[in-house]
Amino acid sequence: MKCDSLGFQSEDAPTMRVSDIARLLTQAHEHEIPALLERFEADERRGVQDALRRTRRRYERITAEKQRVDSLYQQMRSLGGTGVVLGLDEVGRGAVAGPLCVCAVALPDEPHIMGINDSKQLTPQKREILAEEISKVATAVGLAFIEPAAIDALGMARCLRLAMTQAIQEAGVEPQAVLIDGIPLGIHPREKAVVKGDSSVACIAAASIVAKVARDNLMTALDASYPGYHFAQSKGYASAEHIAAIQTLGLSDVHRVSFCSNFVKRADEA
Repeated sequence: MKCDSLGFQSEDAPTMRVSDIARLLTQAHEHEIPALLERFEADERRGVQDALRRTRRRYERITAEKQRVDSLYQQMRSLGGTGVVLGLDEVGRGAVAGPLCVCAVALPDEPHIMGINDSKQLTPQKREILAEEISKVATAVGLAFIEPAAIDALGMARCLRLAMTQAIQEAGVEPQAVLIDGIPLGIHPREKAVVKGDSSVACIAAASIVAKVARDNLMTALDASYPGYHFAQSKGYASAEHIAAIQTLGLSDVHRVSFCSNFVKRADEA
C-alpha cells in the first residue's frame, strides 16, 4: 500500500474523521499545506471542504506575505548594491517630549525576517518580537538619541542630521549605501533617500521597528520618573491627556520647550 510524502496511506482520507482532517489542516506548517490540499480535495464531506477553503485562504495569505517581504529585500539590494547596506529611520520627530531616536540597521540577505514592515503598521507586541529578531539577525545596528534640550537649541532639522550621522557611526560598518526614509538630507556621500522606504525596503523597515521599540521603552521608563504626563501611553506625543497634563503641571525637563509654547500659552490664558 502506497504512502504519500506526509505518511498517509492511499485509503486514509475516507476513513479519517472530519474533525481530525480539519485539525490536521489547521496545524499544518506552510510547506505541508500543498500536499494536504491535494490529499483531501476529493473528499466531498462538507466539513472537509470548509476546512480546505480555510486552509487555502491561509496559504494565500502566507504566500502573499512572503512575496511582500521578498520584495523588501529585493528593493534593498536593487537600491543598495551587493555590499553592506545601512537602512536608517527616525522616531519621535513630532513628539513634544522625549528624545529624537534614529536607528541604522544592516541586514544579511538570509534569513528573511517575516513580518517586517513600517513600524506604524505593526502592533506593539509584534514590534517587540520583530525588534528582538532583528537584533539577532542584523549584521550591524546603531542607535542615536538627541535629547530635548539639544532639539530646542539646534532645531529639528539639524538634530535629525546629527542623529543619523551618529547612528551610522554607532553601527560600526563602512556601508556601500545608506538608505534613508523620506527626503535627501546630505548625511553621507552614499546616501539615497527613499519615499516610504520604511514600507518598501527591508533594512529601513527594520530600522523603523528597532527605533520605535527603543524610544517607546524609554518613554515608558520616563513615565515612572515623571508621573502625571502619560508618557507610557502618549510616548511624548501631544495626546489630549498629555496636553492637559502640561497645562496643569507645567513643563518637565524632558519636554521640548520650543514645541510646547502653544500649550503653555493656553494654560497661561486660562
